[in-house]
Amino acid sequence: MAEQFELGFGAPARLVAGVDEVGRGPLAGPVVTAAVILDPQRPIDGLADSKKLSEARREALAETIKQSALAWSLGRAEVDEIDELNILQATMLAMQRAVAGLGIAPDHVLVDGNRCPELPCSADAIVQGDGNVPEISAASIVAKVARDREMAVLDRCYPGYGLAAHKGYPTKAHLAALVRLGVTPVHRRSFAPVRRVLESGGD
Repeated sequence: MAEQFELGFGAPARLVAGVDEVGRGPLAGPVVTAAVILDPQRPIDGLADSKKLSEARREALAETIKQSALAWSLGRAEVDEIDELNILQATMLAMQRAVAGLGIAPDHVLVDGNRCPELPCSADAIVQGDGNVPEISAASIVAKVARDREMAVLDRCYPGYGLAAHKGYPTKAHLAALVRLGVTPVHRRSFAPVRRVLESGGD
């Protein structure tokens, strides 16, 4: 993948980082991003869009990626940052944090989606990159495993909402629990379903 990109003056990009996010749509929890620089000498079989992999396969691949990649890093934006900035800007911030956390500075970054955050290097946005670009697929897997694990922890902290099952997404069960139990500190108050509960008197 790296040889397809040039830095200028005909010099090939040597270190390409893939970046992806997990958690833009949920009503609760942080948005989590990952940046991964794969090692071309240690290819990883089975990389794909994390949403199309089983939980067990994602878990196994996440460990392989962490062991085999040249560098990987997680970034995040917290619930209060999401509410303050809006989810798009919070996601861009989390992506910047993931890239900044890499132990090796990339020459080029490939971002899943249709827009890139401001970065200290060149970058391209690739729609459906998580299913087609190995670097982005790896980032999507690492980010999803990390966020899913965190939502399982939050489920134990805030029982009754089903956070471990739906990961904070607005399922019928989650919406019903919000009405029944009220809003927790990990819910995004700027999101309409949560805001409606607050306006109706839910904590």
